[in-house]
Amino acid sequence: MIGLFPPLRESWTRRDLVAQLTYKDVVGRYRGSSLGVFWSLFNPLLMLAVYTLAFRDILAIRWEQAGDTHGDYAAFLFTGLIVHSLFAECLNRAPLLVVEHPNYVKKVPFPLQSLAWVLLGSTLFHALASALVLILFLALTEGGLSASVLLLPLVLLPALPMLLGIIWILAATGVYLRDTAQVTAPLATALLFLSPVFYPSSAVPALLTPFITLNPLTLIIEQTRRVLLQGSAPDWLSLTLYLLVACAVAMFGLALFQKARTGFAEVL
Repeated sequence: MIGLFPPLRESWTRRDLVAQLTYKDVVGRYRGSSLGVFWSLFNPLLMLAVYTLAFRDILAIRWEQAGDTHGDYAAFLFTGLIVHSLFAECLNRAPLLVVEHPNYVKKVPFPLQSLAWVLLGSTLFHALASALVLILFLALTEGGLSASVLLLPLVLLPALPMLLGIIWILAATGVYLRDTAQVTAPLATALLFLSPVFYPSSAVPALLTPFITLNPLTLIIEQTRRVLLQGSAPDWLSLTLYLLVACAVAMFGLALFQKARTGFAEVL
């Protein structure tokens, strides 16, 4: 455990570099486009409009569990998709994180573990951009927002060490097993349907409830809906337990990454 402090301290010391690489990753995605980073707001706005049209106006779907305050199925669906996208992008990009940066391994002294922070920062930026669009949408359609919206960062916080651990594990594995990237893509799609994105967890049959409960997306999705759509405080106990497990996953992932990185140069 003590051996994990130096790489964490190194990442903190090089935080300016991490911030620059994160900015480069975000901006690079829209390089050459006319609107640039404004696409990060336009894309979720477009998708929210499509979901609203399809589910509220055409299919006339309502989520009974939402109650009368925020009964818009499109908003509940979009909330789940924001959290899923955060996890899915990390899953899809993590296996190639080191493979796509061989120069960082061979030619320059670079804190490789910091690449996970860069990926997390980039995906978090887009998730927060989508959340901002949703919050503005709710403010316009509902005539105001609950103060619980301010708790959103605290709800998302426990997911960050979980994602870091997953990124470190997949990044290390992806160097030695290139097929890892082929597995994570369908896994991310499977998570979309095995998480309470299109349905509430209460609608899951009792036989499958343990699997949904153990899904790392479930709690974050449900608590995000509580603070954004239902105007309620989150379940602090559940989030605290989640955070403890997430920190354990992060420590395991970092330890695995640090042990595996000694052979990166030979493989790449």
